[in-house]
Amino acid sequence: MQIQDSKALELVGVEQHKAVLDQFIDLYSELFSHDGYGDIRIEMKILRRGQKEVILHCGKQHRFVLDCDQALKGESPIKALLKKDLLG
Repeated sequence: MQIQDSKALELVGVEQHKAVLDQFIDLYSELFSHDGYGDIRIEMKILRRGQKEVILHCGKQHRFVLDCDQALKGESPIKALLKKDLLG
């Protein structure tokens, strides 16, 4: 039972990170196709209640608040998502 619970928690974490990464990929694509200079900056702040705020700066700010309990244990859900999207 505990294995299923941890898998469910990982899926929640992956979905939260997927929203941030989807937005980052969209911004990167827009910036790359832009006919001039541009920059992207990522800012992360630790919040109370076991959360982090992720801010993507690219002309305007895109803010996300994510639960970080899983992020503090390891990066496997994020790495798995990146590998899936970038390599597969």
